[in-house]
Amino acid sequence: MSDASQPVEHALDLSHRLNGDSVGRALSLVGERWTMMILREAFFGVRRYGQLARNLSIPRPTLSLRLRKLVDAGLLERVRYSSEPERHEYRLTQAGRDLFPAVIALMRWGDAYLAGPDGPPIVLRHETCGHATHPHLTCDVCGEEIDTRNVTPERGPGFLTEPAPRTKADVTGSELVIDGGTSA
Repeated sequence: MSDASQPVEHALDLSHRLNGDSVGRALSLVGERWTMMILREAFFGVRRYGQLARNLSIPRPTLSLRLRKLVDAGLLERVRYSSEPERHEYRLTQAGRDLFPAVIALMRWGDAYLAGPDGPPIVLRHETCGHATHPHLTCDVCGEEIDTRNVTPERGPGFLTEPAPRTKADVTGSELVIDGGTSA
């Protein structure tokens, strides 16, 4: 391959945008099925390991790994509720609670397109008014419902216009920055 083709390849390489994309970063953390199911259970008040294992029929090694990942990411906190024997429960942090709208959006989509002939398996009741509710996205300024037809994506302050410096971690897993940065 000649040096002349490198600028064209570089110009077409937009993979750096994925590293700066909030959806991609969030999915790398919570985009796996069991992780979302654990979060759903946590939103519905399930906190204990045994209850999660039973409700989800999830293999225990998988549950342990996913819970550790959620704790390490700051979405759940592990809190001791018994000392004899020592037992812990998993409580949503603020960052975890902030994922509620995303889980409800998936639930609504599943209810609309995947529910059986009898309708959705779970409905949400708004405790304040007592009615079954169908949450939706609204503009935080004017209150209008938003959807794909009335929003426009624009560059935000964290938008990446060019690739981040390549690191040795890309090849070896270390944290050494190659393109003029510092090493760690």
